[in-house]
Amino acid sequence: MMIAAMMVMSIANATNDGDDKVENTSAYDMSVNMRKLAVVLDLNMDQMEAVQDIHHQFCNEMTMAAMAKGDERDAMAEKAIKKDVRYMHYVLDEKQYKKYLLLLNTTLHNRGLR
Repeated sequence: MMIAAMMVMSIANATNDGDDKVENTSAYDMSVNMRKLAVVLDLNMDQMEAVQDIHHQFCNEMTMAAMAKGDERDAMAEKAIKKDVRYMHYVLDEKQYKKYLLLLNTTLHNRGLR
């Protein structure tokens, strides 16, 4: 189940030609299948609604970061990630939050964003 969850969050590895900077803006697309995420995290209906809202905002902020250049892009992405994590911690219980962090960090790593 955890492997399936990781696949839900990470579509493909970002092309990174050895550089630390990600130039591929598609790596910033954080859209996920919310039903599968809800199953993996075992969300109740209230959590589901809140997680959808938080994730929608996160996707918008990451899209804005993808359009920025250089260090500004990195700063905007980092700010969006921190905000997402903070809000998710408020909505999820500890077990769900730890699982979410694992999924998010795996996705960011696979896309070359961390």
